[in-house]
Amino acid sequence: MDPIRNPYAPGAGQRPPELAGRDEQLAAFDVVLERVARGRPERSLVLTGLRGVGKTVLLNALRGAAVRRQWGTGKLEARPDQGLRRPLSGALHQAVRELGHRDADSVDHVLGVIKAFAQRDAGPAAKMRDQWSPGIDVPAVRGRADSGDIEIDLVELFTDLGGLAADKGKGIAIFIDEMQDLGPDDVSALCAACHEISQSGLPVIVVGAGLPHLPAVLSASKSYSERLFRYQRIDRLTREAADLALTAPAEDEDAFYEAAALEAMYAATGGYPYFIQAYGKAVWDRAPRSPITAADVAVAAPEADAELAVGFFGSRYERATPGERDYLRAMADVAGTEVDAPDAVPTADVAAALGKKPQSLSPARDSLLKKGLIYSGERGRIAFTVPHFGRYLREHTN
Repeated sequence: MDPIRNPYAPGAGQRPPELAGRDEQLAAFDVVLERVARGRPERSLVLTGLRGVGKTVLLNALRGAAVRRQWGTGKLEARPDQGLRRPLSGALHQAVRELGHRDADSVDHVLGVIKAFAQRDAGPAAKMRDQWSPGIDVPAVRGRADSGDIEIDLVELFTDLGGLAADKGKGIAIFIDEMQDLGPDDVSALCAACHEISQSGLPVIVVGAGLPHLPAVLSASKSYSERLFRYQRIDRLTREAADLALTAPAEDEDAFYEAAALEAMYAATGGYPYFIQAYGKAVWDRAPRSPITAADVAVAAPEADAELAVGFFGSRYERATPGERDYLRAMADVAGTEVDAPDAVPTADVAAALGKKPQSLSPARDSLLKKGLIYSGERGRIAFTVPHFGRYLREHTN
């Protein structure tokens, strides 16, 4: 089949041609936007799930919904080696620009507060790269969001932003990807700011996305975070949604799947959106004609597996040290062939498989947690952040 017309898009954060299985989340967010704009109480939103389930894609889709309602939006990706001030300031600068408030004095004031917030950690002798300069050509506002206490400063910043948005009858939404990588102080400040804003009824919301243990990260920071956010677990697609993700783009190109081919595709992908796009692309390129058959899937599967082994699994495995790789492989062996990434295994069992005491393996486990290759949803248990990673380890490593 014509590779130029191949409709599938296996890319990190790249929106697939058919965003299947997420209608419920999109509809619920539309309600949130409308309620917040009307001054009704509503919680911020947190999306959680494994790698490859489409959290970033959904986050971008939700942002698009806010933009269509003429909200101001900004997005950032948290990093463990970076504080919140500078990336958040850049995102909020964009949000203010998108909001399009007509009162220049009010806009200048808020931009000056953003600038003060961003520059607070950069002293007079700081290097240029640390003196954040996003193109805001107004002076920093002194005495607002510049105390040096990130919690106080963020509350003041969100309050001023919310006032600007309320003047226009719109809202501001901040989208944070990889939210679990925020530092403890930044998480605490963000929770406090969301709590304050929700009490004041100002139209500012935070939409975060992260790994399955993100709710535990938030809860450890502020006990009330369990009531502060609306949590949505993003998981693999149902069989019906997975079929739609394959058939709708194909039909737009006048191509079709046989029922047996769809069954084979679901068995191979497990319903994970990233795998669906990867297999869809490989099968399309290999299939000689429409309709696509189960035999076409069987022929293309090794090619899809090889690409995933290098780009999706292998790139993550290469980030681990030899000792960490032993730990990962032991996790896969303990899990067994019938258990996959969503299921946690006891750390004690991993240690037993390696013939070592659990305490001696703490450095390897902690490093893998920081690298985002595993997560701990409950004390004494760990799991892979990547679906099918255990299977990859059993098949491709010694």
